[in-house]
Amino acid sequence: MNRISACFAELRRRKKPGFIAYLTCGDPSMQVTADAVKVLADAGADLVELGVPFSDPIADGPVIQRASSRALAAGASLSRIVDMVVALRGGGLKIPIVLFGYYNPVLRFGPERLAREAAAAGVDGLLLADLIPEEEEDLAAICREVNLDRIQMVAPTTPDARIKKIAGLTGGFLYAVSLTGVTGEREHLPAGVEGFAKRIRAQTDKPVALGFGISSPETAAAAARLADAVVVGSAIVRCLEENAANQDLLRRLGNFVRELVDAVKERSPGSGDSSRILPAVR
Repeated sequence: MNRISACFAELRRRKKPGFIAYLTCGDPSMQVTADAVKVLADAGADLVELGVPFSDPIADGPVIQRASSRALAAGASLSRIVDMVVALRGGGLKIPIVLFGYYNPVLRFGPERLAREAAAAGVDGLLLADLIPEEEEDLAAICREVNLDRIQMVAPTTPDARIKKIAGLTGGFLYAVSLTGVTGEREHLPAGVEGFAKRIRAQTDKPVALGFGISSPETAAAAARLADAVVVGSAIVRCLEENAANQDLLRRLGNFVRELVDAVKERSPGSGDSSRILPAVR
């Protein structure tokens, strides 16, 4: 059992949904990203996705596209991200870390090299938005060898039989894309997402994380009623973008994420974690 499995086991034991936060590594700098990861953990995030910047992030909307461009211009790379994880683990960071990206940078770095170096650094999972299970047999085998979860994605357009197949291959948790489109902030959850969540539940009992379009305490709370965990990305990246010039950037980030975590956990704002056990989120 790695950190991801242990995290979801603990969430289920406490009957609480999880909160997963996404950052684009290197935006505005690698140092700010490292500091932001610690802020997210302190704010209550259960897991952090580290976005690997790429020049053609086809699954991402304008906010993360801009962040990727800034990060690449500032010199972000897979090697620097792995080194950052080493430093974070050395500094005592305990929560699970997932690398989220696209296959091109992984191919250039070397899939086997990345899997081994990432696992040794303290990365727990790898999620590649543009690599389908049928094309990753070698990578999946290496990841299993080093106990690195290969997390898979399903979308509302995924047929039930394929959801079952992909769920059987995923490690850690199954990432459910809430909408047919790119990442980005939406005012409401898309129509049909509840039915989509029920279709997934009929095919697997693995933990399900719901992401894309979740950007406010209201949408986060609604998503938490449908899944084992909620993923917020673009809204966090925008918070960093809009406050990059502020000296209290990290304080603002922490306050914003804490509001989202409180909504997901159904806590009063600023109350901290509660010992009150809620009904299981299914």
